Amino acid sequence: MAAHQDMDTSNPAVFVNAELLRLYVGRKVRALVQVIRSENGAVIGKSTDDNQIVVKGSPPGSLTSFIEVIGIADGDKSIRAEIWTNFGDAIDAQNYNQLCQLANGEFKHLFI
Repeated sequence: MAAHQDMDTSNPAVFVNAELLRLYVGRKVRALVQVIRSENGAVIGKSTDDNQIVVKGSPPGSLTSFIEVIGIADGDKSIRAEIWTNFGDAIDAQNYNQLCQLANGEFKHLFI
């Protein structure tokens, strides 16, 4: 069996929505964001719990309506993204929001 030495599990990203973000300031997080607009090097968006979230960093040239970002929570409503992934123009944000709640609740041990 081949070892997966390129997979870094030492610092997993916590699934968050805007409400949960404040619990992880300074830590690595992952969030799904609906892009509302881009301005001054940041993306203003809506989290899966319908709250505003600001994503800072260097987004790819074109963004779809929904993006997943992985980065450091640098405030209670903002993330400094290291990885940007386009998630298309339609997604069930409610399911992702439920995933965030499960990953931070009773089943937290399965995610971190």
